[in-house]
Amino acid sequence: MLPKVGDTSSLTRTITQDDVRSFGTLVGDLNPIHVDDEFGKKTRFGRCIAHGMWGASLISTILGTQLPGPGTIYLSQTLSFQAPIYPGDTVTALVTVLKVREDKRIVTLETVCEDQAGKLLLKGEAVVLYEPVE
Repeated sequence: MLPKVGDTSSLTRTITQDDVRSFGTLVGDLNPIHVDDEFGKKTRFGRCIAHGMWGASLISTILGTQLPGPGTIYLSQTLSFQAPIYPGDTVTALVTVLKVREDKRIVTLETVCEDQAGKLLLKGEAVVLYEPVE
């Protein structure tokens, strides 16, 4: 069944420095801003930051497992990074259905991530093809 405009789903995770290192190793992004504490201390952030794409990955997880759910295929995703994600942050990703094109099973969703204080970390819009196995 296709989702409806206004449907929402969320996912909350706390990221550790080990998670940051594992993510970086997995994707090959070992930029020192993510994995070198001494380097991080010398930056405007004062410490290491997590990969922004880790937050975006939470959005992908929601799309493929919750809303719309299994069988979802990305068509596009815009992202605007608003603030850094730090190791130790508890990040909540939230997706909200904005538009549904029933004839093509295409769903447009607002996508956001916030930290434990409600600070906006990233925002964007996803367009997905929903192909559930029925």
